[in-house]
Amino acid sequence: MDFIDLKNKTDKELQEILHEERHHLHELRLKVGEKQLKNVRAIRKTKNLVAKVLTLLNSRNK
Repeated sequence: MDFIDLKNKTDKELQEILHEERHHLHELRLKVGEKQLKNVRAIRKTKNLVAKVLTLLNSRNK
């Protein structure tokens, strides 16, 4: 998801996205531990999306 798309979302929608992506990140980390995940780059992409959402939420609160 692009940063421009995230800017058009409301704070509540961003909170939902944040919750979903953190849950997804947790699942990916568990799969890596069990050696079931082939695409470890997915972790990086998910962490990047979480950072984008947090940055946007923090900038709106200031």
